[in-house]
Amino acid sequence: MKIWKTIFLLAAVLAVSACTQESQNKIGRSIQNWTGTDGVLEVYAGEKLVRRFINVDKLSTAFGTSDDEPRPYRFGYGYMDANLNMVKDPGERKVYFEFSDYATSYVFFENPR
Repeated sequence: MKIWKTIFLLAAVLAVSACTQESQNKIGRSIQNWTGTDGVLEVYAGEKLVRRFINVDKLSTAFGTSDDEPRPYRFGYGYMDANLNMVKDPGERKVYFEFSDYATSYVFFENPR
């Protein structure tokens, strides 16, 4: 039985190493998407923090429906942290958001708590 586990493990390692870097990144993202993250998105106007979204699972890049080309904006779902205290308070709801790559400065990071 132990030999079958070793063979399976070796086959899995060979399969992943044969993938391109992009394929490996997609596999990593799919695992991360499945397990979820506790992301924080901060949106800035100049040097001033103007919006914060907490409990964000992921940011996605929009793709065109007819040409399948990436669009210059990102979107996701998270709780809008209205008072910017990094805590989901009563009344703060989960919202859809999107922002342009051209007009917005933003930072996305995993919640350190």
